[in-house]
Amino acid sequence: MTVAQSTLAPEPQVKIERAGDRVTAKLSGPWTAGHARQIEAWAEQVSAEAGQHHVIIDLGRVQHLDTLGAWVLDRTRHDLGERGLAADFANASPEQQILLNEVAYRGFQEQPQIRRSLFSGFRDRLIDFFADIGKSITGAGQDLVSGVAFLGELISALVRVILHPRRFRGTAVVNQLEQIAYRGVPIIVLISFLVGCIIAQQGIFQLIQFGATPFVVDLIGILVMRELGVLLTSIMVAGRSGSAFTAEIGSMKMREEIDALRVMGLDPIEVLIVPRILALILALPLLTFISSIAALCGGGVTAWFYGDISPDVFLSRLRGAIAMNTFLVGLIKAPFMALIIGIIATLEGMAVQGSAESLGRHVTSSVVKAIFMVIVLDGLFAMFFAAIRY
Repeated sequence: MTVAQSTLAPEPQVKIERAGDRVTAKLSGPWTAGHARQIEAWAEQVSAEAGQHHVIIDLGRVQHLDTLGAWVLDRTRHDLGERGLAADFANASPEQQILLNEVAYRGFQEQPQIRRSLFSGFRDRLIDFFADIGKSITGAGQDLVSGVAFLGELISALVRVILHPRRFRGTAVVNQLEQIAYRGVPIIVLISFLVGCIIAQQGIFQLIQFGATPFVVDLIGILVMRELGVLLTSIMVAGRSGSAFTAEIGSMKMREEIDALRVMGLDPIEVLIVPRILALILALPLLTFISSIAALCGGGVTAWFYGDISPDVFLSRLRGAIAMNTFLVGLIKAPFMALIIGIIATLEGMAVQGSAESLGRHVTSSVVKAIFMVIVLDGLFAMFFAAIRY
């Protein structure tokens, strides 16, 4: 029985021949995506005409075969096999056979539905919860080990730079100082000034009930100089410059520029990381000082207008409230916080893989980890200075 006949037809055609218990479907023409409807129709026709015979699908006269055509043909063979019929391809060229093998039709088995009791579901959720906690603790331990190892590599690079001063990249350090310190001054001054105003307003609002309004100067001076100035500055630098470090190094990692540096015989830590961390260590104490001054100015302005404390009285009481050790406590913390921020930001940047999703995930992780570690380090310093009564 002939379904259709054509030689070198512009459309897919099928000629079906019967011989005993065998049915041969001779295909011709282009079996490509542009003829999807005709291909589906002919495939259904071949399946219907098969009956209970052994089916041979002859590809000898197929002009073109693409992925769609090969998938439909293999699906037809698979459907015939599920009906208990033998179906084989014949006269396929090597290229066609490769394509047929690559698009081999695979059925999907439905996953059995497991009925769970209420207690079983609660138990599974509890196990998942503790598993997540375990993974988080393990990840924190791995981050700590990676950070210590990275610190060792950084110190080794610094020693090499000190022993070979010509390898020091002063231009890169100056450029990073401009990006971190100079361009970061406006936002840090603004935020610190506003926070100083808020602390002064709240302090006056509470102290006025006890007739102790002048003590707000002591509150502002000690809090800003010892804790708030360096903490605010570190958090803003972690969000602004730390994220920039991660994004820059991560982008270079995605574009394989870091591998190119290694091929050129350059150490990426010396070229990319040392200048950034040195600039951060130099910039953070300067920004901390500026932040403290801005916060004190904000507190002084608020105390003048809200608490009727004149600038002369404010400055006089401030000189009596704070000493050199109060000022130095904040500045001593700054380089250590800068080192922590720099290590976390650059380490996360070096961990970026080859996708935009990975870059975004590591930038977020960099900011969160840096802010968390800054707060933890500030708490450790607070306990240390309290223990030595400094």
